[in-house]
Order: sequence, then structure tokens, then C-alpha cells
Amino acid sequence: MKVRSALPWPLQWAVAAVVLGFCAAIGLWAFDKGKELAGVDHGDKEELAQLREEVAQLRSERDRIQSVLNTSGSQITVERAAQERLAAQVRALDAENRSLREDLGFFQKLTPVSGNDTVAIRALQAEMLGPTQLKWQVLVIQAVRNAPEFHGRLELSLSGTQDGKPWTMPLPAGGQPLQFRQYRRLEGMVDLPPEVVVKNVSARLLEGTVSRSVQNVTL
Repeated sequence: MKVRSALPWPLQWAVAAVVLGFCAAIGLWAFDKGKELAGVDHGDKEELAQLREEVAQLRSERDRIQSVLNTSGSQITVERAAQERLAAQVRALDAENRSLREDLGFFQKLTPVSGNDTVAIRALQAEMLGPTQLKWQVLVIQAVRNAPEFHGRLELSLSGTQDGKPWTMPLPAGGQPLQFRQYRRLEGMVDLPPEVVVKNVSARLLEGTVSRSVQNVTL
């Protein structure tokens, strides 16, 4: 006895396809539902888009801050260079100011020399710069118009004490040759022996063997 199916085979294939499709749909639904219950793939696209936007904003902010830092660094370099230039100018002006004050102190004394002698030491200054160093300045003038050129020499001597005993010392290298018409300023430094106390500085202006002017200063 042979048993035959009650449904034709095309209909059986259709029913099988429907059943398989239904099973596949149920399986896909179960998979999606499982991911949703597990918290997986929930709003992933929205979160990814949000993260990309935040990354773009952070990159933009980083670029802006870097640009500001670069600009600030350049400004700091320029300002530092300007400050160094100003400091150098201030130092130069201070040095020039000191020199001008010294010149003013000398030239304020350029008044006519009393007496008949027209060549004279008009100013003598001396100061100690340290225990063994002395700075001196001398101003000599001819207080007449169209004065002939003077030829002579300047002698300088120091006196005081060394270890409590009297002490004297002439200007090293002897007299200093000197020639001028209206005025001349001379200056120099003298290294002193140890334990010397300078009390007096004397300057003498010589023309040949004739002493034309003498001036002393006490320290």
C-alpha cells in the first residue's frame, strides 16, 4: 500500500518556505531583542555621531589654543627683546649722564684765572675707588683768547701714610707730557701699595723747568 501526501508538492514547498521565513524572522527578532536587553547596540549610531562631533570640537579647540600659545610666545619674545634693548639704552644713558655730570663739574670752573699767569690748573679731583686704587682728574686752561699752544708736562704726587709711617709717591712713569690751547682734561688711575692711606694729592704744571701752576686736594 502506498501513502501519498494530501498536498501537491508546489504547495508543500510554499508552506516550507513560509515556515522557514517565519522561523528566520523569529530568530532575528530574538537576536535583536537579546541585544536590546543586554544594552548592546542601543543608540550606538547616535552615540557615535555625538562622539564624532565632540572629537571635532575638541580638535578645533586644541587648534585655537595652540594658535593662541604660538602668538603669545611670539609676543613674549618680542617684548623680552624690547626690554633688553631698553635696559641697554638705560645703562648707556646712565653712563653718559655720569660723564656729563663730571664734565659739568669741570667746566663750571672755567672762569678767568686770577693774577697775571694765564696758564693754570683750574681743577683737581681725586677719589679712592678701593683700598688700593685711586682715580684722579685734572683740568688745565689758558684763560685768554687765541692762546698759543702750550707745551709742558703735568706732575702728580701722592702723600699719606703706610703702616703708620709717612709715605709719598709720584705719578708712575714720571710727568705726563701735555699740550693744549684753551683747555685740556686729564685723568688716570693709580694702583697703590698695600696698607697705604692717601691724605693729599698734589698736581703741578711745568713748562720746561718753570712751575706754572700748583694745586692740592685733601682726601
